Amino acid sequence: MKQDLVLNVGEEVCWEGRPAPRCYTFRHWKHSIFGFIFLAICTYWQVLGFSLSDEYEIPWLVWLPLPFVLLGLYFSVGHLIQARLEWNRVYYAITDRRLLTQRGLWRLHTDEMKLEEVTYFSLHQQGEKLGTLRVYQGKEKQLVLHCLEHPRKATDLLEKVIKPVTTPVGTSPEPDTKNDSEDVNS
Repeated sequence: MKQDLVLNVGEEVCWEGRPAPRCYTFRHWKHSIFGFIFLAICTYWQVLGFSLSDEYEIPWLVWLPLPFVLLGLYFSVGHLIQARLEWNRVYYAITDRRLLTQRGLWRLHTDEMKLEEVTYFSLHQQGEKLGTLRVYQGKEKQLVLHCLEHPRKATDLLEKVIKPVTTPVGTSPEPDTKNDSEDVNS
């Protein structure tokens, strides 16, 4: 268990986990493709700025594309390095009362959601034993647990705490209008 995780009195950790390092680092790989294309265009602009600056003796032409080159570097590889460094401080836990997430590169951020307020969750499988879990509290709040190894252990705990949707008193669920004999004849 994480040493800096603060639990309430009598609260017990039922499940804890961390994301898979490679999956967590490369979860935004599409940004890198865009970043490499953007970097190539901005690098060409930078080279063009050097040649135009020499030819027309306008020094600011060298400095104009520099912020865009730096932005291209961040989008191509910088965010990958940032995600890998942040991975060391990412932690997820499900206690008997709350769902907790910790993350942050420079400053540690802790988010929590009470288990009794969880309305639903979705699991996006990224492999046989790898998935991203999104847990929702109504429509206003969600917690994302990226790249979990063996996510079924966490979803089994969440399934136990989510209350089944019941039909209000005085209404009946919509009847099944499909007839089994029609399926055979079709």
